[in-house]
This record gives sequence, C-alpha cells and structure tokens, in this order.
Amino acid sequence: MNKSVMVIMLVCIVLLSGCKQQATNVYSPDGDISLSFSTDNDGKLLYEIKVKDSLFVSPSAMGLVEKSGLSLSDGLEIENVDFNSADDTWTQPWGENKAIRNKYNEMAVLLSDGSTVGLTVRFRVFDDGVGFRYEYDVRNVDSLFITDELTEFNIANDGVSWSIPASFETYELLYRTLPISGIDNANTPMTFKCGSVYASIHEAALTDFPEMTLKHTDGCHFKAELAPWPDGVKARIAGGKFVTPWRTIQIGGKAVDLINSSLILNLNEPCKLETTDWIRPMKYIGIWWGMHLGVETWYDGKRHGATTANAKRYIDFAAANNIDAVVYEGWNKGWENWGGSQEFDYTVPYDDFDIKEIAEYARKKGVKIIGHHETGGNVLNYERQLDNAYKWYSDMGINCVKTGYAGGLPDGNNHHGQFNVRHYRKVVETAAKYRTTLDVHEPIKDTGIRRTYPNMMTREGARGMEWNAWSDGNPPSHHVMLPFTRLLSGPMDYTPGIFDITYERIKNSPDRKQWNMKDSKDCRVNTTLAKQIANWVILYSPLQMASDMIENYEEHPAFQFFRDFDPDCDWSKALEGEPGEYVVIVRKAKDRYFLGAATDEESREVEIGLDFLEPGRVYDAVIYADAEDSDWETNPAAYRIMNRKVSYEDKLRIKMARGGGQAVYFRPIE
Repeated sequence: MNKSVMVIMLVCIVLLSGCKQQATNVYSPDGDISLSFSTDNDGKLLYEIKVKDSLFVSPSAMGLVEKSGLSLSDGLEIENVDFNSADDTWTQPWGENKAIRNKYNEMAVLLSDGSTVGLTVRFRVFDDGVGFRYEYDVRNVDSLFITDELTEFNIANDGVSWSIPASFETYELLYRTLPISGIDNANTPMTFKCGSVYASIHEAALTDFPEMTLKHTDGCHFKAELAPWPDGVKARIAGGKFVTPWRTIQIGGKAVDLINSSLILNLNEPCKLETTDWIRPMKYIGIWWGMHLGVETWYDGKRHGATTANAKRYIDFAAANNIDAVVYEGWNKGWENWGGSQEFDYTVPYDDFDIKEIAEYARKKGVKIIGHHETGGNVLNYERQLDNAYKWYSDMGINCVKTGYAGGLPDGNNHHGQFNVRHYRKVVETAAKYRTTLDVHEPIKDTGIRRTYPNMMTREGARGMEWNAWSDGNPPSHHVMLPFTRLLSGPMDYTPGIFDITYERIKNSPDRKQWNMKDSKDCRVNTTLAKQIANWVILYSPLQMASDMIENYEEHPAFQFFRDFDPDCDWSKALEGEPGEYVVIVRKAKDRYFLGAATDEESREVEIGLDFLEPGRVYDAVIYADAEDSDWETNPAAYRIMNRKVSYEDKLRIKMARGGGQAVYFRPIE
C-alpha cells in the first residue's frame, strides 16, 4: 500500500470518527430554507434554520425531560442519518384546496445512549417551512412521565409579532401586535415578521399529547411550554415507544404566503376513513343568536328558542333560500342545570321540542339538521352517553353535530392538556363510527386532524361572533387578523353574517323589557354590512353559518350573496394582505368564484388582478360593497350592489370603508 493511499484512509477514518459532532444539513426543495442539526460537546441537541443564507432561527435546544431522571435528550450520540424526499399530490374531500402538493426533503437523525434510549429526530423541510418531531424508543420501561419539553425557538432577530397570550383554558382572547422581544408568552399559531420574512410557529398532528404554548426566555428566544395534568406531569406515555406532534414553522416572503401554505395538513397522516362520500360542506342557519342577545333562552320556558314551531319556521326559511341545514341549541334537557351540575341528557328533548317530528319535517323539505351537544365541561357525563347519543341522532338522520365545552373540566384538568386531547379524539372517532361530522366549540386548537379524520370539519377556538352580543365585541382589526393567525391552523366556525349590526330591530321592540338583553351602548357588531358578507368568504369554514335571526334576512337584497354562496370550494388563494390591516381572498367552487376583502379601522383601496378567472370566459361580477358614506361606527348598514362584466385580463378596484369590506360573486356568462 503506497503512502498516498494510507493518507487518504487515515483522513477518512478521522472524518468518520468525528461525524457525530458535525452539523447535519437538509434544504428545502427550492434551496431557500436550510436546516442544520448538531450535538454539542455535552451531547445537547441543537437545530438552526437559515432563510436564503441568513440566520433565521439561531441554535436552539431540543428534546424532552422524564420524571424519573432518565435522560431523553442529553448524552445521545448520532448513530446514523437518513435522507429522503417526496413530491406527490393528494386530494381531500373538502378543504380550502381539494388538491394538495406534498413536496419536501427529509432528514432523520438516529441517536442513542447505547443502551436504553433510542431517538429519531425527523425533520421535513418544505418550500413553505419546516416541521420536526421526536420519535422515541425507550427500552425496558412500562411507562414514561414527561415533565418538560426543551424545544426552543430562538428567533435570530427582533421584529413584529401577532399572537394571543398563552392559556391552557381558552383561545378566546384578543390578538396583540408586539415586538417579538416584547412577548411574555403566546399560544400558537404565533405569527411574526423578521426583516422581509414572515413566519408562524405552531404544531401539527396533536393526537395524544398536551398542547404546546411558547414561553419567552430571553431576547427573541422562546421555549415550548406544555399544558400539564393536575399533578404537574405534562404527558403520560404507556410503554416506551411514542411520537410527539410536529413542531412547525411556516415561512414565506409575503404575509399571504402563510395563508396559502399547506404545511400543517401535509404533516398529518392520510385519511383513516374507509369512505368519505357522506361528508359534505354545508351552509346553515340556526336558533342561536337570539339566545346570546337575551331575546330567547336555551332552557325551556316562555322565551325558549328551540320549540317545534320555531324549528319548523327555520326549516322553511332554509328550504326557500338554498340553505342546507339548521342547528338548534337548547333543545335537550340539562340547560336548567347550567352553573350547577352541568349534566345534560343527549337523548331527551324538552317537552316543547318534538325532535322526531322536526327531523321528519326537515327530511321532507330537503334540509339537514345539525345536532347540538353542550357538555358544560362535564366530559365524563358526555362520555358515558357518547355512543348512544350519536347512534340516537344517526337513527333519525342527524349526521352533523355541534359540540361545546363552556365550563370547567373535572378533577382539575385543563381544556388543552392530554386529558382533553384524548377526549376530543374519542369524540371524533365515535362520530366517524356513525358517519357524523363535527363542529367543535371550546375545542383543542386545530393541528390538521381534518386530513386524517375529515369528519372533523370546523371548530371555534378564537373570539367569535357571540362576543359581540354581550361585550364590547371584536374590533374591526380582529377579522383581518384571524386569517394570518388562528386560521393558519385550520377552519374556524366564526359564525359571521349579522345584518342587524346595531340590534335596532330588537332594541326598538315593544317586548324588549321582557328580554335579558345587555343595555350597553357599545354592544353591537363592529363592522359594516358589506364586511359581514365578505367574512363568509374570508373566515373559512366548510360549515358556514348565516348567524343572524332569520327575520333580519327576509326580503333583504344583500342576503342573495349567501343564497348564491357555495362553501364547498375546490381552490383558494389569499391575494393580498397584512396581519391586522387588510386581506383579500378568493375561492373557486365548481365554475364560480367568490372573493372577500376586508379592512381594519382604516378605510382602504386595493386593486386586484382577476387573472385567477378562467381564460376565455366572461363573468358577471356581482359586487356587494360599502356605500360611499359607509362607516363601521356611524353608518354600518349602508351598502350597494353593483354588476360588472369582467374577464381574467381585468382588474378590480376594491374600495372599503372604515371597518368595511367587499364581497364579489363571479358567475360565468354562457
């Protein structure tokens, strides 16, 4: 063997022996995002992210902590690194986009302590961001008790952020615009901008783990904070093998790139249901808003909302106005226990609500019924009745259910810990057993489960319309903040569409003294009418509600938009916008398009190219716009409806009043 060959062999041996301390890299398919993984001299796990060669996330710790002291993070050495890639397209039965491209490069880093702990840290880098998770194989243990997660998100530079405070009980909080360094803690999605890069931190595929929030540690550095069990343990694991949710960072050059990202869905497992033909988007109305205003009650009595006669009236309105379904809240016994035992009976209606007669009446009219299960937080009572309640509904042809959890959970559990994550999953699986779709209020946040269980269609999980009935309400900026924050995680049942914006009809009613309505002059909806219409497009939900009492829609010309609206879209795109300022979104359903634009407290004009329309066709654009003198504070009900012939070569100038918006229905002219 000559000297040169020996030198080469020695160099190779040295390099191989040191590879466990070397950084390991993976790039996005377009090369703009790079992720590096390494272990330091103490065996600490670290990752960092660069965007177009600029440091975006500085070296950040990784791993978990176990109660017994078993090391799940330190002292692990790299045994192997596997690389993979994918580029495929999958379809879903409903969604903002029916076809989803899944294109990424993957790096799986296999680590071990040599005896007990095996860990694969799996990274996937897409053109629109990064996801990583921990896959543990701990040998010779019966159970594990996770007490902390070490994952850090050390943002390299300060910038501006949009988030709600961290809470393990509620997401119904107003959003804040703060410097990244000024955040004490935040729930996810937490959206921010550094320089010219927009990003949002969240999680995907939360199945049997507590939710992750973010705790500020120093500068622009944040650490994962998990919702605990009452004893302080964060996650209880049976056996030694488990996989965490994905930790995600969506990344884009424009704010709307985050809305157009499919990263969260792509990191969830494919659909587990054998068939999905029974799952379909719907428009709905319901006996609901009157209760929040105090005009009607959930419990039985002289002002009870869910009566047989009222139910049929809503069914008649739905049948006459191209509306698919009706929801009834307060139909079942148990509401009289509100604030006490919170015990509901999910198969016993109040005496004035003949559910079998109503179900048959709806069937003959071609209208679906959306059932309602309020738990008041008493999930143990709900689980005892779960199977029977869904079967009972299904036997009557009721295969869509709205659930609620407005109340404290038993035994000191919080809403967002592992206890309730497991409960929500149990409900989804039970509903699927009876071919039933779900609309969940007071939920665990969306992390893309709708890909795996598409019967999980929509959820609340933010301040929705009801806050306008009994508080100062949601400010105009709220509706143009949600698409860049909460809605990045998935659909929201915001329940838009109030036409009596200042509640004049009921405020002027001679019966008002009999109602329990708030007297505050500030109690109203803080938008213009045109923005309420636009929100049917902007605030995406496959179950989309016209939430006002039907009296306010009868003979109203602007309600024609909802009659024409199709929630079963095939394709969507956010065209322009900035968090909390304005947004413009278009959706295609079959051969028609629906555009929604909205602004904050400032009036605004934007010009939008119509190149999303099909070339070679002419469309009648029916425009629902603010009037010249519209203003969310002083003249919110003023609007105008205009028609214009357009094609894909045209541009549309959108003028919005303060707190206003615009909705456009594009129908092809044959």
